[in-house]
Amino acid sequence: QVQLAESGVGLVQAGGSLRLSCAASGRAFSRYRMGWFRQAPGKEREFLATISWGGGWTYYEDSVKGRFTISRDNAKNMVYLQMNSLRPEDTAVYYCAATTSTAGIGVRTTEYPYWGQGTQVTVSS
Repeated sequence: QVQLAESGVGLVQAGGSLRLSCAASGRAFSRYRMGWFRQAPGKEREFLATISWGGGWTYYEDSVKGRFTISRDNAKNMVYLQMNSLRPEDTAVYYCAATTSTAGIGVRTTEYPYWGQGTQVTVSS
């Protein structure tokens, strides 16, 4: 079991950058596949990115591919989301999530039993 806590809430200008962090506590963090999701008002929770146990494989939603980068540091029990070229439509609550499942590639919310509480990101125009 793992507990997650996001940080990096902020208000940023369109075109700017922001780095979100997710601190994990619990056993065997390096054995968890990690993901980032976001949820805008009135919208379903949306997949953004996922990263393999060792960090050697990543997969991104098309809308953020080339702008966002997911990474992890297993020695520090941390996962990150570097967000560049931010747009107003990126405004949402951002969540990190963890799973031990290998049944899917990690794009569905139902694949992740462990979630952080979320952090607000607002991009102004």
